[in-house]
Amino acid sequence: MRAGTELPPLEIEITRTLIVAGAIASRDYQDVHHDAELARQKGSPDIFMNILTTNGLVGRYVTDHFGPAAVLRKVAIRLGAPNHPGDTMVLTGTVEEVDGDTATVRVVGANGIGRHVTGTVTVTVPNGDAV
Repeated sequence: MRAGTELPPLEIEITRTLIVAGAIASRDYQDVHHDAELARQKGSPDIFMNILTTNGLVGRYVTDHFGPAAVLRKVAIRLGAPNHPGDTMVLTGTVEEVDGDTATVRVVGANGIGRHVTGTVTVTVPNGDAV
């Protein structure tokens, strides 16, 4: 685990099912996450992913890279361009800093219209066994 290490990109197909399931799993029942007509009435072209689903996908991206012993300490993200059904989000990451067994990873998730998510993840990897 070294500063400057780039994590391999991860492509995630954004499906209607992923958006709705993520909203339900996080108990976010806002209509813009499951009802396309109501989302359109509110100015969106379709339903869109909620921040909690994005937060989970970012965490998964980092723990998939660092392995099952990795422990997320902090996920700090900001949303930009929405993820709609039919989009593909590509997550990329770079290790910015390493302090002992803890790393800070800068993460960007982009889709066809721009950056969906940007942020940092702090992760502890016991014994520094990172990939």
